[in-house]
Amino acid sequence: MRLVLCFLAVGSLIASPAAGQDPSNPGPFPAYLSGRTHIRAPGQQGSPNLKVLSHIPGGGFTRLTNLDIEQELSRPYVYLGVRWKPSGVDVVSVKDPARARIIYSWRIENPELHEGWGPDDVKYFKLKSRYYLTAGVAYQKSGADADLGAIVFDVTGLPDTASVREVRRLRLPDAPGGFHNSFAYQHSNGTVLFFACVANKPYADIYDMEKFLAGAANNGLLGRVPLPEPRGTPGGYHDIYVGYDPVTHQDRFWGNGPEVTMAGGNYVYDVTDPANPRLVASVVGFAGQTGTHTFIPSPDNRYAIIRTNGDHQPIRIFDMQPAWQGQQINISRPVGAWTADWLNTLHNIEVRWPYAFISSYEDGLQIFNFMDPASPYTVGFFDSYDGPHESRGPSTSHNGAWGIDVRNADGLIVLSDGTTGFWAFRMDGFDGWNGHQWGMPDVSSAQDWDNGPEGVPKSKVS
Repeated sequence: MRLVLCFLAVGSLIASPAAGQDPSNPGPFPAYLSGRTHIRAPGQQGSPNLKVLSHIPGGGFTRLTNLDIEQELSRPYVYLGVRWKPSGVDVVSVKDPARARIIYSWRIENPELHEGWGPDDVKYFKLKSRYYLTAGVAYQKSGADADLGAIVFDVTGLPDTASVREVRRLRLPDAPGGFHNSFAYQHSNGTVLFFACVANKPYADIYDMEKFLAGAANNGLLGRVPLPEPRGTPGGYHDIYVGYDPVTHQDRFWGNGPEVTMAGGNYVYDVTDPANPRLVASVVGFAGQTGTHTFIPSPDNRYAIIRTNGDHQPIRIFDMQPAWQGQQINISRPVGAWTADWLNTLHNIEVRWPYAFISSYEDGLQIFNFMDPASPYTVGFFDSYDGPHESRGPSTSHNGAWGIDVRNADGLIVLSDGTTGFWAFRMDGFDGWNGHQWGMPDVSSAQDWDNGPEGVPKSKVS
């Protein structure tokens, strides 16, 4: 069994080609490298408390990117980003989680003309009783649609796939390279907002999606969250999360700066007024800091999990209370740390207190409990990746489990592995999540599109 922090499993396996990899379309990195493969306990693919419900092979080297699951049980759909050529989006039905299947696929027109990842992030939202899928894309300047940031589809009619239609494309002529990451958010004032990391720009855009869908000339742009200088260059925000704090009645943006620069910091903005974001806290300058990647809080905003970029880096947990009490705006000392394997790195995170669900690249699905932030511990894992170690290049274990999401209504866990495909799981004892069950605000990445954030004063809702 894997142990966390200072203990590692011992042993190695002979390197082999990544499962399902397409040698003719390896992406921008070498397809195969010799060397140590991913460490695992002999004969153990996952912890006994995690049950695999479904697996749909992905069919290519780092082929799948992020995913998003609808939260209503009556709409059992998962959206998957598919990159390289041809890039696009797949819709997976988990109506029967034990028999998940792809029911719809969309691919960009003229795929041979497009360079780069394509749909790097997918998010759904609900507006005026209709459901929409937003595919954030990242095409390079050397090919077609370099100015394309996102494509929005109306998916209200699912499971009737013939009813799926493209609604509008969001273009950024002044910012080629598209969107790397995004977040769809039900604001406390009742508007549906779309936050997007703009490639190589020191800000994140905020769009009013009702105005965007109505054809606004400026795409419904409401404001921009600045990335504090001098840390804003080169590059922009990498990942973002937005949530409501019922204590201060603030809508808070949590973003982290450039992934590849040593100085990249983590910043919290009050975006209650989207046109005038206000910096309220930061986590910058902690020991061992490298480029940043993911920054996400506990439901009560007390603790923040930070994943820095690069291998050999643990997840760090910070106590944000001194910032909220006005003692200091910047937090620079973690209170706890966790990792799955010191030789690898970690990727995306979903928090459902007291658990953190992580798509951990070569370490597959990882789940840890941080109720005591000073002593986090692993509660479950599944080894979804079976390819060679560092298949994308030396000191780069960025292959394998890519996207992660959780359906709060029943606790269904979904994972996209860039190489092996789509997975659905259940964890023993986790049959749903509501923050109140844990003495916490009912706040997570999942949105209440009909009622808005919980705890909003009636006078705030427009």
